[in-house]
Amino acid sequence: MEINLISDTVTKPSPDMLKAMFTAKVGDDVFKQDPTVNEFERLVADLFGKEAALFFPTGTMANQTAIKLNTNPGDQIICDKWSHIHLYESGGASANSGVNFNLLDGTRGMITAEQVRSGINDPEFYHTPLSKMVSIENTTNKGGGACYDLEELKKIKEVCTEHNLKYHLDGARLWNAVVAKRQHPKQFGELFDTISVCFSKGLGAPIGSVLISDKETIHRAMRIRKIFGGNLRQSGYLAAAGIFALKHNVNRLVDDHRRAKELADVLSGLPWVERVEAPETNILIFEVRKSLDEKTVIEKLKSKKILISSMGQGKLRMVTHLDYKQVHHEYVLEHLGKVIF
Repeated sequence: MEINLISDTVTKPSPDMLKAMFTAKVGDDVFKQDPTVNEFERLVADLFGKEAALFFPTGTMANQTAIKLNTNPGDQIICDKWSHIHLYESGGASANSGVNFNLLDGTRGMITAEQVRSGINDPEFYHTPLSKMVSIENTTNKGGGACYDLEELKKIKEVCTEHNLKYHLDGARLWNAVVAKRQHPKQFGELFDTISVCFSKGLGAPIGSVLISDKETIHRAMRIRKIFGGNLRQSGYLAAAGIFALKHNVNRLVDDHRRAKELADVLSGLPWVERVEAPETNILIFEVRKSLDEKTVIEKLKSKKILISSMGQGKLRMVTHLDYKQVHHEYVLEHLGKVIF
């Protein structure tokens, strides 16, 4: 038995989720004739208090569509230096939309309104790119699952409104933030022009993200999704997994968060661990002693059937998820203390 803590993307559909998928009513979504996809999109849009939503096969495609919707070639996106759209989407913003980034040095992947304000280029100074969009990631992946303060997001919104900037939320793990901070999706729907949310991470669906906005924007997004090759036919089988995930897998995220904190407590007391980033949600990042090679640590844990990943520069990552059960958790807690270097 291997215990996979590499990511929350490693989960597999439960028998009940599979049943919901196999019994879904489907049609051709390219013609908007799939009833389950239509229901899913309405459900997510309503949840965020937005007019419309569009189902995508991946979060990267949803983010890339938002970038193309909100910018023109040569424009600039303001975001944190650790943002997923910058680091982990294969240069898609440049390839697909011809834009560049003003990368801000935030805290654990989170930026402030004052940083955004100072990062806006003078629109009359034609030597610099036009600042057109601010992108926020919540929770932050490389920041160890950190959650933005809602009041700071409101302040950033005020800056965006003042300077006519589009405001995008990469909410790949927004469900974790909503649960951890006891918030409601509508609080985010009120702030952002576009929002992408993922269902194949904390909520355990096998595939899928949704882009949320107003009707006119989502209508334009349909064309961009087609350009990117994201149109699917009987995708209701996949949307059914998302509906099931929304109904059954959101509240249980508290278990993932609790287990991440308990792992952090154990790691903090181990002699080979240099520092542990206090987890707010389900991502736990820690650093090992300078004398230790991170690959050695990964292999040592692998020998004990515990799989984790590297973030580089001595940082290691564990991610709890719905397939990481209490019995697995107790095993990991016990065996971490038995690792000796």
